[in-house]
Amino acid sequence: MTSCPHLSDIAGLQPPKLSQSVHREECTQCFDDQDGVAGVDVCLTCFNGACLDLDRHHARTHVLRSGHSFTLNIKRTPKSKRTGRDEQEPPSKVTKLAIVQEREEDKWEHHTVLKCWKCDPNNGKEILACSDTAERLTSGIVQSLSSARQSEIKAWEEEITPCKHTRSLEQGATGSIPAEGLAHCASCELTSNLWLCLTCGALGCGRSQYGGTGGNGHALTHFNATKHPACVKLGTITPEGGADVYCYACDDARVDPELTSHLAKFGIHIASQKKTEKSMTELQIEQNLAFDFSLTAEDGSALQPVFGRGLTGLSNLGNSCYMASVLQALFSLSQFRQRYYSEVNAETTQSYVSGRASTHWMACTQPLPVDCIECQMFKIADGLLSGRYSKPHTNLDALSHSTPENVPWQAGLKPAGFKTLVGKGHAEFATMRQQDAEEFFGHLLTVLRRFNHQMNSGAPGGSEATEAFAFGLEQRLQCLSCKKVRYRVDNMDVLSLGVPAHELPADEHGDQSKAAGDSTKGPTATRYAPVTLMQCLSLLLGLTGQEALDYQCEGGCGKVSAVRQLHFATFPDILVLHAKKFQLKNWVPTKLDIPIILPEADTLDLGTFLGRGLQPGEEELQEVSSSPQFNAEVLMQLEGMGFPSVRCQKALLATGNSDVEAAMEWLFGHMDDPDIDEPIQLNTSGGAKKGPEPSPDQIAMLADMGFTHAQARKALIETDGSAERAVEWLFNHPDDTGEIASPSSNPAPKEKSLPGSSNLPARYRLKAFISHKGPSVHSGHYVAHIRMPLAQTSDNMDVEGNGEWVLFNDEKVVVADKTSVEELKKLAYMYIFERI
Repeated sequence: MTSCPHLSDIAGLQPPKLSQSVHREECTQCFDDQDGVAGVDVCLTCFNGACLDLDRHHARTHVLRSGHSFTLNIKRTPKSKRTGRDEQEPPSKVTKLAIVQEREEDKWEHHTVLKCWKCDPNNGKEILACSDTAERLTSGIVQSLSSARQSEIKAWEEEITPCKHTRSLEQGATGSIPAEGLAHCASCELTSNLWLCLTCGALGCGRSQYGGTGGNGHALTHFNATKHPACVKLGTITPEGGADVYCYACDDARVDPELTSHLAKFGIHIASQKKTEKSMTELQIEQNLAFDFSLTAEDGSALQPVFGRGLTGLSNLGNSCYMASVLQALFSLSQFRQRYYSEVNAETTQSYVSGRASTHWMACTQPLPVDCIECQMFKIADGLLSGRYSKPHTNLDALSHSTPENVPWQAGLKPAGFKTLVGKGHAEFATMRQQDAEEFFGHLLTVLRRFNHQMNSGAPGGSEATEAFAFGLEQRLQCLSCKKVRYRVDNMDVLSLGVPAHELPADEHGDQSKAAGDSTKGPTATRYAPVTLMQCLSLLLGLTGQEALDYQCEGGCGKVSAVRQLHFATFPDILVLHAKKFQLKNWVPTKLDIPIILPEADTLDLGTFLGRGLQPGEEELQEVSSSPQFNAEVLMQLEGMGFPSVRCQKALLATGNSDVEAAMEWLFGHMDDPDIDEPIQLNTSGGAKKGPEPSPDQIAMLADMGFTHAQARKALIETDGSAERAVEWLFNHPDDTGEIASPSSNPAPKEKSLPGSSNLPARYRLKAFISHKGPSVHSGHYVAHIRMPLAQTSDNMDVEGNGEWVLFNDEKVVVADKTSVEELKKLAYMYIFERI
């Protein structure tokens, strides 16, 4: 370690601020971390973290790209194990939402070295710097909250706010309630899970769906009868004024700003309160921790852990199993492997070089890789597919889960940066709450497509990995009066299947308690009759999938009945089926464990569900261009209140032309619209603009995504100014230049390009399925089963066959038990089929 002639340049650098992200745990472009032999180099200018691997050397590429000259190399080693009685006590299980910052100095030793890249542009030269600035920089980085920890804390901070019901709460009857231990529900004898109505003081038990606690929903019954909105859960009140407050009118957790005075009306003084029951958040997390898929075979033997390429686990970041399952399934597909992963030598992971990743990074417009979805997809692909990180963990004490004795689980990768980036700005995926796997799948495809369109950086050959899921869904609508038809094709990525629920009588349960339902629910849980996958498809598609509906016929028949049928217009390369097995019970989405029987050999032939479009002899319903008809009675009422006619007409068009209250609410919400008094733009049959002129701000927002001004304007016009629908319209019309034809030109319509293929045969084989265990989409646990062509066991023995099922349960990756796989297939939530 020597002095450096460039040390004077350090004087202008500043330690990280509290609000800045410091990427000191791992490289932002791969999963090499501070626990490795080489450690991580943290840039002293932008605090990016980069590895020093000989092949990838992301530290060197960062210096070349940014011109930043100084880094701090950080290595971390665990301190000696606990001794005595402390060693015998297992670490406590996380059951709270609150994040308590751990003291790293109590668990780890950090070794730091300052480096100058001007002195050595290849590897950085270790230098000796004793200045106050260098010491402040080193101390600031080591003691800073890491980027992963910052994201975790922000995501756990669930913002609960007051509502109009808790702000303006009016209390009626007052008086003391029974003391703790004597209180019980007013409608039953339950003495726990009690909710106190803050309006009248009635006690009612909560809903049993939450956390498995007992409850008959009598607090909800009280609200339905009285409309008293807010209640507080007894046993969760703390001397600091904290408590679980729920507003049934909002159907959400809320804050009561005057909780202290409201409780005092019932003789409850918070200064003397003691928390005796778990909060709703604690119950939910405890429930999620309790759900786990079995890691033992039918004979009780432990399932065999596997390691190697494509067999890397993902550590649970806290309710992130929905994301892990989707990522494992996606990167098992050849389209995603080819798009985001490449290598020089397929025989050894040591020769791995991601040429496409490094080429992209040198041209990337984002300052740091953590802000670029393309960089993070390359990082995930490298982590999951290279096999470098798929190995038994050497320090089992460091694992965040309970590890059975002598079972060599992986530590698992922690995709915290990816989760933060993908969930950024999203009301649900930015949190640490459990989410729906199918919804996340759709959100991720949207994020990837938006980036690829903006950057025009498709995969070689012009194809994009996400397009493997896209297909056309044909809708045929027929008026039952005039028999005329209309065809429409929508682009889809997922086919959601309704699953018929037929409860089995108690005497028919028999031996189906394990196969037909969730065994964690006990023998009294409702059981459902099995249904075949082809039955579910037939109910949605084809002749048996006819749906009757009321229809305003454009052919002049008036309001009549019509039937709608769905078919495939084209077939995707990858078919994703979503089994909708949920229903609302007491306002809570509750899962129904309905067994779905797959066809023999897990193969589907969908040829019979192909649509044919307009057939000879069918007469097509024509678009009618006419002025909109308004409900005269409602229009008169609105005009009588003093609203201008054009505003009343717009309100009726926006709210269905029938409800005066809905129209009034729309009017009050759009009083400040800049075009509220502009004339209504009528549709014309000649291709003139269909909606009002969009605002410059709307056009600029879409233009920022990479679309031209003309494309953005046309999309907004076509979708009546809806930004979300406009984005979807743009993705469905990638070749549209944005030109809007005049009514007189009347050009021939351009045939819409559909994704997928209509070629037959349309045969598919099951590649993966994602399962969910738990009563609700908001709790429970997701895992993925994937058919792998080759699985390398921990004994270095190869397990070969025509598709070996591998279970990905967070960081635990094992060869799945064949008997369990057959049962879990029936209860899967998402099925992923590859076209043969």
